[in-house]
Amino acid sequence: MRKINLEKTLGLLVLICVLAALTNRPAYAQIDPSGEWAPRFHEDQPERIPGPELGDYLGLPVNDAARLRADSWDATLLELPENQCRPHPSDYAWRGPAQLRIWKEIDRESQKLVAYHTHISWQAPEQTIWMDGRPQPPDYTPHTWQGFSTGKWEGDILAVTTTHLKEGWIRRNGVPRSDKATISTHIMRHGNYLTVAVIIYDPVYLSEPFIRTTDYFLDPQQEIAPYPCEPVIEVERPAGVVPNHLPGTNPFLLEFPANYGIPPEAARGGPETMYPEYRGKLATMKTLPKPAKRVPYN
Repeated sequence: MRKINLEKTLGLLVLICVLAALTNRPAYAQIDPSGEWAPRFHEDQPERIPGPELGDYLGLPVNDAARLRADSWDATLLELPENQCRPHPSDYAWRGPAQLRIWKEIDRESQKLVAYHTHISWQAPEQTIWMDGRPQPPDYTPHTWQGFSTGKWEGDILAVTTTHLKEGWIRRNGVPRSDKATISTHIMRHGNYLTVAVIIYDPVYLSEPFIRTTDYFLDPQQEIAPYPCEPVIEVERPAGVVPNHLPGTNPFLLEFPANYGIPPEAARGGPETMYPEYRGKLATMKTLPKPAKRVPYN
């Protein structure tokens, strides 16, 4: 009888050890996104590299408040010293000239995953994605460019929720994203490819959530240089002058629809412009006459 009880006890101890080992290891489906990642610009290249056209809000679920902010925006705002070294916020940084590094932070005692960290080349922003189950901070916590991010695994997808962001932008032509937005980011690795899907929920400037994806390719030999930035006065302006366009005075808003034969109403964006069914409505809308082509002067 004592021998049987001893065997049962040993068997129970072995089972406990196995269960403890399984509890402390990550799920089999998890795929580590760590590495050096080079951006692929085949998706939305004109918007990401040369930059979007002024007045192009097509495909964005913006509301009237967002349109007013974007219509008032002037590109010379970027010349102001306070804007020269401003990094892309974490929800937009994936879209920029972004050589990307991802690495994980491991607790030395428990060997458990604490966080993932990201570093992006342009302006060198770094985001921390906490993986240790800590709660979101209270609403009065200061907002930053990278925000506060927590992550969890959904199968083999790293799902990240980000709050406490400073006001940023959805498109680099003045379309804003408010500091009340919540960002849902899904990081998906498929071998040597990394896809990052970002969903923006903004109760201030968006009528519906906005989603976009960005792709990267694994580049183990990638080197990311430092990005020192020092603001200077590029253009002398009187104190307190901020470049802007008052409502109804922006002369550039019709250039985009005129140059590309797009109905001006469509260029104003809105939720319905995101969907394929909108093409049928486009066919019934009037466009502007195309401007005359400029002839080079010899």
